[in-house]
Amino acid sequence: MRFMTFTAVAATLVAVSTFANAGGHASAKQLEGAAKVRQAHMQLYNFNLATLGSMAKGAIPYDATAAQAAADNLAALATMSEQGYWLEGSDSDAIEGSRALPAAWATGNDLAAKQQMMADAALGMQGAAGQGVDGIKGQIGAVGAACGACHKAYRQPQ
Repeated sequence: MRFMTFTAVAATLVAVSTFANAGGHASAKQLEGAAKVRQAHMQLYNFNLATLGSMAKGAIPYDATAAQAAADNLAALATMSEQGYWLEGSDSDAIEGSRALPAAWATGNDLAAKQQMMADAALGMQGAAGQGVDGIKGQIGAVGAACGACHKAYRQPQ
């Protein structure tokens, strides 16, 4: 089931990316779609991080297979091109339900650096998750810091 959900989201990401690269001028529908796909990407992060975080806290027993699958998913998400759904005009001022601040598209922002920070942290988690709960505990802080760095700068508070 997780594979089917991940595949469906990936297909949607590809579709939105195709729209975005088709000429640079996105319609209102494409901008709304970009915001929805971006939110789905974040939900997938959250789903997989919940598994790893619950194991790190001892809320659920450590399971090497489940931990590795969640870490593999994080790494796939973090290294996936997000270009097609970070469309200018899909921010919280323009799209209802979007929490992405317009600052994410401002000249001189460090969004790319923050995305790289997440990729590095997720790849670190991927290498450690199957090695035991201590491996997760050793990497969960870096993943959380990467999430927080981007959210503090570019996500509207609830």
